[in-house]
Amino acid sequence: MKIVSTNVFVGPSVYAHFPVIRHVLDLGVLEEWPTGKLGEAFIGPLLDFLPGLNEHGCSYREPGGFVRRMREDEGTWLGHVMEHVAIELQNVAGSAVTFGRTRSIEGQPGHYNMVFQYKDKAVGREASALALNLIHSLLPDEVKPSDAPSDDWDFAEERDSYIRYAQSRALGPSTASLVSAAEDRGIPWLRLNRYSLVQFGYGRYQQRIQATTTGNTSNIAVELASDKEETNSILRDLGLPVPKQIIVRTASQGVRAAERIGYPVVMKPLAGNHGRGVSIDLRTPEDIEVAFEKAREHGRSIVVESYIEGFDHRLVVINGELVAAAKRVPGHVVGDGKNSIEELVDIVNSDPRRGVGHEKVLTRLELDDQAERMMKKLGYDRSSVPGKDELVYLRSTANLSTGGTAIDVTDVIHPDNREMAIRAVKAIGLDIGGVDFLTKDITESYRDAGGGICEINAGPGFRMHVAPSEGTPRDVGGAVIDMLFPPDTPSRIPIAAITGTNGKTTTARMLAHILKLSGLTVGLTSTDGVYIDGNLSVPGDMTGPVSAHMILRDPSVDVAVMEVARGGLLRSGLGFQEANVSACLNVSADHLGLRGINTLEQLAEVKRVPIEIAKDAAILNADDALCLQMADYTKAEKLCYVTMNPSHSLVKQHIRAGGQAFVLEQGMNGHMITIYDNESHTPLLWTHLIPATIEGRALHNVQNAMFAAALAYNMNISLEDIRHGLRTFDSSFFQAPGRMNIYDEHPFRVILDYAHNPAAVSAMCGLVDRMGAEGNKIIVLAAPGDRRDEDIREIAKIASGHFDRFICRCDDNRRGRGEDEVAVMLKNRLLELGVSADRIEVVPDEQEATARALESSSTGDLLLILGDNTTRTWKQIIYFNSGAKVEDADTKATMSIDLPDIEGFTLTEDLHIISDERGVRIARGEESD
Repeated sequence: MKIVSTNVFVGPSVYAHFPVIRHVLDLGVLEEWPTGKLGEAFIGPLLDFLPGLNEHGCSYREPGGFVRRMREDEGTWLGHVMEHVAIELQNVAGSAVTFGRTRSIEGQPGHYNMVFQYKDKAVGREASALALNLIHSLLPDEVKPSDAPSDDWDFAEERDSYIRYAQSRALGPSTASLVSAAEDRGIPWLRLNRYSLVQFGYGRYQQRIQATTTGNTSNIAVELASDKEETNSILRDLGLPVPKQIIVRTASQGVRAAERIGYPVVMKPLAGNHGRGVSIDLRTPEDIEVAFEKAREHGRSIVVESYIEGFDHRLVVINGELVAAAKRVPGHVVGDGKNSIEELVDIVNSDPRRGVGHEKVLTRLELDDQAERMMKKLGYDRSSVPGKDELVYLRSTANLSTGGTAIDVTDVIHPDNREMAIRAVKAIGLDIGGVDFLTKDITESYRDAGGGICEINAGPGFRMHVAPSEGTPRDVGGAVIDMLFPPDTPSRIPIAAITGTNGKTTTARMLAHILKLSGLTVGLTSTDGVYIDGNLSVPGDMTGPVSAHMILRDPSVDVAVMEVARGGLLRSGLGFQEANVSACLNVSADHLGLRGINTLEQLAEVKRVPIEIAKDAAILNADDALCLQMADYTKAEKLCYVTMNPSHSLVKQHIRAGGQAFVLEQGMNGHMITIYDNESHTPLLWTHLIPATIEGRALHNVQNAMFAAALAYNMNISLEDIRHGLRTFDSSFFQAPGRMNIYDEHPFRVILDYAHNPAAVSAMCGLVDRMGAEGNKIIVLAAPGDRRDEDIREIAKIASGHFDRFICRCDDNRRGRGEDEVAVMLKNRLLELGVSADRIEVVPDEQEATARALESSSTGDLLLILGDNTTRTWKQIIYFNSGAKVEDADTKATMSIDLPDIEGFTLTEDLHIISDERGVRIARGEESD
């Protein structure tokens, strides 16, 4: 069995609405070896290695269901077994995942789609790799593959290594508690690095945290909290209880400071944390000298302060409120009269809640130098056997990071102590602060029982509160999230998702234009690139999760418009969990035969994903049967139909029921886009007033405008802003590059369009017919090389009856085809359809084909160029033949440059020509216009 290919879906996909990994598996000879044939020699050891598999329900949906499937007469196939093993390995490593699905691939015997849920993609992929090795290791020799693990392969060792790897990538307990609280409140989050930097919310509403420090935490406050001397001084000035304190730099200074303060004392680094280098209850100069060397390992400046007897407490204050209090107990063992201290430590560390550092809710005990000193004070060493119930402390401080435990005391803390903690954190200026407070009894006021504040912690750990050793867990993470996002405060920017075969980019640009004119900063992803507020940020085909995250992470963005293409959905899924509004414009033949999508119905299932996750409104093309069927899968509050057929029976029923629809209706002055919503009827705009429709003749752009209007309407944009946006959006190269760009400055008219599938070519041919031409109609005809032969032939068939001359070309990227294969295929199909050979030319190169078309066009002709590299082609069009006239802004002198490409042409030493999609202009020095 081998993994043929892998896809990591980061968001909603055709397989699930949460992150999953998909493997295409080839079982090879193992297709003939299901678990029923492998028998107990395989099943028994598998369950011994992973006993948790006994709890998997599988299709029986009850514990034991999966084992039952394996032990049935025929059993189940090993791809299905691998799915369950990958899931269980993640559970063993601490990732709570349950979903999996394995299905055979039609027409490919022995091949399976194996899909399983993950929390961390690297951990998920490691789980499947280990699962494959485990299965191979258990196979009988006659079918064991050559790359199976060797006989000395140790699964237990590999499993433990995998668990350590998974834990190293997991969020720490504090960060995880914040993420959990955000999820409980429906607030989206993005992990920004491998550590604890997390973004909550999207766009302009985002907030960031690093562990438990927020983006709003004052840097001054953090610096103060890190300076124990300054903190002590500020709190003392406010009358809060703090120990006496002196800063020293040598051991002899430490001895003198201890004598001035009075023994016993505490010694710790000035800028330390997590209890590192801290020594308490120091009573002699010798103790001072030893403790000083320990503290010097963590800083040059050392604090000597009076020792306050009592229990160590951590009081957490968030947004001016005490939300949790815990009594911390130093790391220790409890004697049983039988085991040595070393053996007792091993017993304590066997607790699954204990790990290394902060990876789990408790930290492992260590028998290090400090533990040796603590035992020595009692006359013990690691081999000593303490009496029954005897407490043996291995640490002098109670930090959880050194093996301590915590007991929740939030409900019993005295009000004076509560108020003291709040005042202390406010005095330092922290939004989240941890007060280390020593007192004999937290239930009594510090005024009566004594006690003192040892330090204030910026970014305090939460694990002792979310998972105390004893007592009630506290939702400290929730308090932080509520501070960052008070009730009724938005955390998400509106998201519009636009999919379909044709028209996505134009519709997305139209919508972005409407939203921008309404005063919003728009983030747009499209096949042209990522745009922020109309400015190109990253060029290229940017319709996948990476580009979506660029938009959602940008703090300037008010609203996101996401073009969603088939390729991104099939590669990685969506980059967001839900959209406010989603639209599917159409489903027609394109990219069929690629990535396992062979039929229109399969393509529609892919395009349906954004509709499934729409929250406020799903907008569907009622004139497309495959789009109509998507209505059964949406959970959006509103369903809106778009139709160019005012007699559409289903839409009429929908309107009568109070539903929403955008309908193209015939009027006295042409066609009117009309809104029906909740039994109201509102005329929106005459189509001939929308420049992008070429006075209503470009019907595909009429439909695109209807969808853009429907999307904006359901995003609560005013009708006036929608009208204004549509009336000011045209099909210029600047606003819609490669989408029906018309150039009228030659004696003939040129239309450039990116049409690359039968439906898009048909729309452009219809436009050419409606526009008409005094002379000949000419087309530069092309098709992408990775399309099916029948699709390429269909493009030729559609174009055959609309033009007088045909110039057939290829794309720059042949996509596996021969040098002139696509162009010749188009020519041959045209000949089959009766187009005479003298009307057809084959010019494989795109630039040469465009030049040939321009050179052979005459006055009154209409030339349609189906472009691939549309930017290059547009420059060829606008700079063709007549040269460029330029004028000096100062002298008004003009001159004509007869060059096919004048980019960078120098007029004088300090004057040069700049040419781009905006035209041609003269520049002086570094100036741009």
